[in-house]
Amino acid sequence: MPAKDLLHNSVRNALVKDGWKIADDPFRLKYKGRKLYVDLGAERILAAEKGSRKIAVEIKSFVGHSEMNDLANALGQFIFYRAILSENEPDRELFLAVPD
Repeated sequence: MPAKDLLHNSVRNALVKDGWKIADDPFRLKYKGRKLYVDLGAERILAAEKGSRKIAVEIKSFVGHSEMNDLANALGQFIFYRAILSENEPDRELFLAVPD
């Protein structure tokens, strides 16, 4: 299991406060027999549309020696996860949570 980011609980609490149900912590993906983990998977019921909206959230704190290096790594991971989700769960949106 991957280590939780410094902002993990803050992002999780913000999603719950906004009406999201945390379904997976972490959200598991498989790619070519390997296990990958997006930090959170959440769902929200959409009463007007009689369906649900599904998201996955990758959380990054940028605590390394170089914020630019942290950003490059986060974007690479985001693009990789987005490609896998588009094949395995095309109805799930991916978000990147970063500090303000």
